[in-house]
Amino acid sequence: MPIVAQSTETTDWVSRFADEVIEESERRAPGKPVVVASGLSPSGPIHLGNLREVMTPHLVADEIRRRGHQVRHLISWDDYDRYRKVPKGIAGVDEEAWAEHIGKPLTSVPAPKGSPHPNWAEHFKAAMIESLAQLGVEFDGISQTEQYTTGVYREQILHAMRHRNDIDAILDQYRTKKAPKKQQQKPVDAAELEAEEGSGAASEDDGSSGSAGYFPYKPYCGNCGKDLTTVTSYDDDSTELAYTCTACGFAETVRLSEFNRGKLVWKVDWPMRWAYEGVIFEPSGVDHSSPGSSFQVGGQIVGIFGGKQPIGPMYAFVGISGMAKMSSSRGGVPTPADALKIMEPQLLRWLYARRKPNQSFKIAFDQEIQRLYDEWDKLAAKVADRSALPGDVAAYTRAVGTAVGELPKTPRPLPYRTLASVADITAGHEDQALRILSELDPEQPLASLDEVRPRYDRAEAWINTHVPADQRTIVRDEPDVDLLKSLDEASQQSVRLLLDGLADHWSLDGLTHLVYGVPKVQAGFAADATPKELPPEIKTAQRTFFALLYHLLVGRDTGPRLPTLLLAVGQDRVRRLLGE
Repeated sequence: MPIVAQSTETTDWVSRFADEVIEESERRAPGKPVVVASGLSPSGPIHLGNLREVMTPHLVADEIRRRGHQVRHLISWDDYDRYRKVPKGIAGVDEEAWAEHIGKPLTSVPAPKGSPHPNWAEHFKAAMIESLAQLGVEFDGISQTEQYTTGVYREQILHAMRHRNDIDAILDQYRTKKAPKKQQQKPVDAAELEAEEGSGAASEDDGSSGSAGYFPYKPYCGNCGKDLTTVTSYDDDSTELAYTCTACGFAETVRLSEFNRGKLVWKVDWPMRWAYEGVIFEPSGVDHSSPGSSFQVGGQIVGIFGGKQPIGPMYAFVGISGMAKMSSSRGGVPTPADALKIMEPQLLRWLYARRKPNQSFKIAFDQEIQRLYDEWDKLAAKVADRSALPGDVAAYTRAVGTAVGELPKTPRPLPYRTLASVADITAGHEDQALRILSELDPEQPLASLDEVRPRYDRAEAWINTHVPADQRTIVRDEPDVDLLKSLDEASQQSVRLLLDGLADHWSLDGLTHLVYGVPKVQAGFAADATPKELPPEIKTAQRTFFALLYHLLVGRDTGPRLPTLLLAVGQDRVRRLLGE
């Protein structure tokens, strides 16, 4: 049964939104492609919280495509936003030097030193575009720099200026209201990654207010290029606009009907785009639920432009386990590219697909990634034997591919934790890795590491970049003679039972049976006795036996799963380290 190119109607949150969006699109724009949208600001690393801004409409758009409808997924690159602050920790960026560019459009800020890209915005857009390609996300990208500087929005700007008093009246409803304090969420080991207010909001400024009145438009200075400007007068008939720059003192008068060096303020810009593009569906972050937020205010302002507010689910935080608390203004923030170095695209897609937008979840960079992969592989097995629940099948289907087809996958998806252990023990020696992996299942030996790629490469990257040095596995060069001499009779017997069974059990399943069976046999039970047939003390005996083997092999209490470790060390070396 093909996994992709099928509709998964009525089985999950994606399908329910697709129903609503299709119905609304047919009501608003019958016969036209359905339009869903995302907005991203390339003001710094575009992180995994921002990715939810893309994945939510992507999944809905893909479901609509599966049903045979035409759909456009727009990603507005808010690259004409002002450069607000210098992110910390960005390679190739001197914070003091780049601070000189604060207030300029992102596309007018130099890229970090060494970057092949022409400006700051393109540098950070490029990484996201590459990640979206790996994730199978199809979209139409719109550069807001290009839209504004080529005059695409000229009529919309002039319209906003003519209706500035109406816009001001809407904004004024909220100016005296204070948004409630955000509910404090105590992070455990997760970084809460949240899109900044207004997808890529340049500023929380509602516009320019002064003695000349309110204006929903900000020019970029013709001298210093910054938006630290104040509109001092505007004439609706001639469209003559005068402004002064508080940064450099420059002043000029321009005709707005010909002027392309400025933009609408965020709370006006966003609803203008909803109307201009005919957006039916666009999600927003949790901040948009508060009074006076961009989404709430935009729902009223969009009517001035003759449009309607999109269906807009609020999406919750994305947490990161294994990293310190971060925000998108700091360097080192985990991005989709970071996640795709240690996990396959299917797993990352699944994490976004299986949770409703208003449910938070974590993306693991620590040991938790192994449990996530175990859960993913169990789901794949259930889907294959048709025992998975409909909602789980839907999430799996959305993860492994799109309406276009399946994403590239690992031919033999061995357990991630096994691959990570092998990568850890072999430390980059591919011939050793192939030897060990070939012995996991002697009846179906691995012919090449390519059979377990790209999953093996992801596991190796995780070991090399996210496992602390003191937790890496280093096999002993020589036996621990003192420890071997100190063993009591029972411990000596357990080691002997293991050594006697190595040759007949030299496979992953065989060694698993052996290492768990030795303490059972010592206690007088059959090696294949089930937990129900055994007293509780057997578990304690097993833990003691495992700790002894770890000490003899790697000099620690714990390590990779013993069957994998034994295969990795090799039979001859195991025998030598265990004193044979």
